[in-house]
Amino acid sequence: MKKPELLAPAGDLNKLKIALLYGADAVYIGGKQFSLRSAASNFSLEDIKEGVLFAHYYSKKVYVVVNIIFHNDNLVGLKEYLDELSEIRVDGIICADMVVVDTIKKYHINLNYHISTQQSITNSYAIKFYKNLGASRVVLAREISFDQLKELKENTDIELEYFVHGAMCVAYSGRCMLSNYYSKRDSNRGGCSQSCRWNYQLFNDDNEISNKDNYFTMSSKDLNLASYLYLLIASGIDSLKIEGRMKSIYYLATVVSSYRNIIDEYLANGIEQVRDFNIDNLNKAANRATGNGFIDGYHYEDIQLYNNREEHPTKEFIGLVLDSDGEYLKIEQRNNFKVNDDVELFGPNKEFYSFKVMEIFDENKNSIEVAPHPQQIIYLKFDKKVSPYSMLRKVIS
Repeated sequence: MKKPELLAPAGDLNKLKIALLYGADAVYIGGKQFSLRSAASNFSLEDIKEGVLFAHYYSKKVYVVVNIIFHNDNLVGLKEYLDELSEIRVDGIICADMVVVDTIKKYHINLNYHISTQQSITNSYAIKFYKNLGASRVVLAREISFDQLKELKENTDIELEYFVHGAMCVAYSGRCMLSNYYSKRDSNRGGCSQSCRWNYQLFNDDNEISNKDNYFTMSSKDLNLASYLYLLIASGIDSLKIEGRMKSIYYLATVVSSYRNIIDEYLANGIEQVRDFNIDNLNKAANRATGNGFIDGYHYEDIQLYNNREEHPTKEFIGLVLDSDGEYLKIEQRNNFKVNDDVELFGPNKEFYSFKVMEIFDENKNSIEVAPHPQQIIYLKFDKKVSPYSMLRKVIS
């Protein structure tokens, strides 16, 4: 059975390294221009070069999104930017506007290109059209059901990519105009203000039927297809995609490692039932309520978050392991914790330990009761060596 690529988002260079170390086969990133997540830190060309060198050292891949819908004033510098990406030897770009394809072909730029989900591709004729244009992969619309996915895979011979986790859009993937009208930020040129997640007053004629405790919202539940992975793998899908270039390193480490475990366990042992450990681990990342999206082929109100924006973190990220010598963990603190807290340590090499914090030491090895300062360097006694970039989370009852 073919092993699909696990594709993770990365909003900056540190997140790229975390995603790859925790099990992603590839990452997709945005540059400082031409990218739909303009609010992310994003990558300078130097950062992209370093990220590609890091990924290729581990035999992994980097794709760069060039996925805005171009207006004439966006075209300045496009050719030069694509030339730079080719020179850096990125593994491909992800584009939505055909001006990018035309520029690559016109100037014979050596770049693989994937067609973005922004094109809302839902049928085999569109897939074949883009293949004939030279695309090496199509990112399917989020609105594709599993039965439709199987049919598309059987009737095309190009790589297909499918979203399995992360935020959804109330419009056909990214084609919403609410942001343009409400905040004058173009959602299709990287400026989406997520207007669907705002609180709205709701009226019936002149009578308000909402209130401060029950404002109206209309966003979708986040996508979580962990329990469908065995079906997706069996379908022959080429790439399983996680959404979230704006997410934290803790979110990335938690979600990527969970999907890595599920994929590897299924391919090794044929186990279709996702272990409770992996589901529990996914739930330790802060997220809104999740659902199955469109994979079941029906579109009921239960995949929406009407009047509900609640997030559900069950653990708290408290520290990043900088070094480990078999006696102490050197940690960069991220959230407040104290002596007697129950914590879990997990790492990129599938390390996992649960223990109680018995002592905390500051950077000078003085004993302290609490680690209250963000990014404070502290030490914990720990008699095992663990991988750098391992993380600590506090157990919340």
